[in-house]
Amino acid sequence: MNRRLLAYFLLDTSGSMRGEGIAALNNGFNGLISMLRQDPQAMDSLYISAITFDREVHNIIPLVDLASYQPIEITCPESGPTHSGQALEMLRDLVSAELVKGSMDRKGDWKPLLFIFTDGKPSDIQKYRQMIPIIKALDFGAVVACAAGPKAEESFLLELTDHVVKLDATDSSTLSTFFQWVSSSIEMGSKSQGTGEKMTLPPPPTELNIVV
Repeated sequence: MNRRLLAYFLLDTSGSMRGEGIAALNNGFNGLISMLRQDPQAMDSLYISAITFDREVHNIIPLVDLASYQPIEITCPESGPTHSGQALEMLRDLVSAELVKGSMDRKGDWKPLLFIFTDGKPSDIQKYRQMIPIIKALDFGAVVACAAGPKAEESFLLELTDHVVKLDATDSSTLSTFFQWVSSSIEMGSKSQGTGEKMTLPPPPTELNIVV
């Protein structure tokens, strides 16, 4: 069995994403897949899974290898809350079930990667904060969070990870830039994991502001 690199995406589909935001998210995510498919290493080892969160939480892309992935349309309701904590809870369940741990007679999967995209803040703050130490204990190779648009509150994301980027808008060109950077991050991740080095993220383009 090949060692797999699992990449999980948590995508905010709350009502505030309706219209241009959700269209841009679809374009950016599909562009990400196209870019990754040009990387032979990603085609060989990368598996992706996506969870959307609004008033409900769905694993809209169950774990699938990059070559077999079939594009789907990401949708959002007209309005409603942002259940980020519930999304982290589902993530924990998926990673616990899907990640192959190493043993004496086989090498397990590489450390998984997590990418979170939101244009707001958690509606279920208590659950969100309960899940943070549990997610950190899963030992991801990297956790990258994106706060997009004027209403996104990066302070909650900084409780989960040091790698937070801020986008000024949720239009197609801005989100495409973000997902291009995500593609580079995944490609670097697959190469650095192969050498056993700690994963370092590529420098972000000027449209992405690193939050310190």
